[in-house]
Amino acid sequence: MTTRRDFLKTSAVLAAGSMILPGSFNIIAGAKPKVIIIGAGFAGLAAAYRLKQKGCQVVILESRNRVGGRVFSHQIDKDEDLVIELGAEWVGASHERMISMCNDFGLTLENNQFESHLTFAGEYFPKGKWDYSAEWKTKFEKLIKDYANFREEDKKKLDRIDWWRYLVNNGITERDLQIRDLLDSTDFGESIRHVSAYAAIAEYAESSEKNEMDFKIKGGNSRFSESLADRIGRENIILKSRVTQVDQTGGKVKVTSHTGEVYTGDNLICTVPTYSLMNIKWNPGLPEEKIDAVNQLQYARICKHAVLFDERFWKDEDFDMVTDVYGHYFYHATKNQKGTKGSLISYTIGDKADVVSRQNDEFKANMINDSLKTAFGDIKSKILGQVNYYWGMDEYTKGGYALYGVGQWYTIMPVLKKKFKNTFFAGEHLADWQGFMEGAIVTGEEAADQIAG
Repeated sequence: MTTRRDFLKTSAVLAAGSMILPGSFNIIAGAKPKVIIIGAGFAGLAAAYRLKQKGCQVVILESRNRVGGRVFSHQIDKDEDLVIELGAEWVGASHERMISMCNDFGLTLENNQFESHLTFAGEYFPKGKWDYSAEWKTKFEKLIKDYANFREEDKKKLDRIDWWRYLVNNGITERDLQIRDLLDSTDFGESIRHVSAYAAIAEYAESSEKNEMDFKIKGGNSRFSESLADRIGRENIILKSRVTQVDQTGGKVKVTSHTGEVYTGDNLICTVPTYSLMNIKWNPGLPEEKIDAVNQLQYARICKHAVLFDERFWKDEDFDMVTDVYGHYFYHATKNQKGTKGSLISYTIGDKADVVSRQNDEFKANMINDSLKTAFGDIKSKILGQVNYYWGMDEYTKGGYALYGVGQWYTIMPVLKKKFKNTFFAGEHLADWQGFMEGAIVTGEEAADQIAG
């Protein structure tokens, strides 16, 4: 079976076909290139680490005052040292690079799988007490099995319709469709009416049993970025340095930050999301096809609202729950952490995220209570604190992760990946699956390998 990873590898080879040879960069024969990297998220850090291992000089320019990008661990309770993730959450069972590097860095991966409860149409269903209809389960299993035999043309055809339409065309019942919409929109960050059917079925056919929601790093996922930064050398990472201009007219790369500092190198790896990419002045300007691709790609509106409770009234460590109300999806954010107190995160997407993010704490507390009341009764008095982060309004991303819509996987993805003069591109938006740390790491390493071999 040809996977999305295979497609991206082929795209990378084609994009590198127009690669300028090292001699064109005015590099002395045998000398290692000096590489500037924009962004200290996982893609930028992984690229820098790989290049350092190959003996290259690197400097990372990062707009934020911290490393990690959209990986953002937060201590929600100091007394019991409870840490939650306001950004990227899961390491999947098939995420080979993350798992391997965690082992190398001495970071412990803990089980972060959940068993889903459901509240739907005013009724609560505990884990194991709800499911799709037997008819639909049989149909869906066949769809996943048949995917292994899809030709490239079959996949391109699927890419031209949305996931909602594909499910309807394959005879899903109305109740099954409504529940799938709730669950699947959680994965993609927007309504399944906006998601490429190919992007969706490929993810479900190629991922682990829990859709890569398998592990989390003990102590917080930010420990991974801190470990990478230590190995790269903190002196090579310039924080609070927003890139304003990239000049490639002289055979090398000249990068200017908002502070007026100028950095010169042989190559550039740009790992920032498309919103930040377009806020950089490029000389010469980016190709029109890349600008068009950037303007077409959307990012999912994700709001993570963490609530600290005085007790873990949900009882199960592996608790999560899908709802058809404003809270959308809840999961136990302090799983595996000892303590009396505990935290649930309400993970809202799309329009729900946009609306919830603007409300005051009283509204949010009532929303949490109303969303959980069907299952647990009134729990508002148990709330000790709340923390909200809305990625849809993040200064640098304007979204949680990239969302490939109808007809975009086979059209704009290869364009977004294509190098431009001395600049290579990386980031989760260019990975085989969006929204995972693994994808950012792999694309960062691939960009580094294209430069240093």
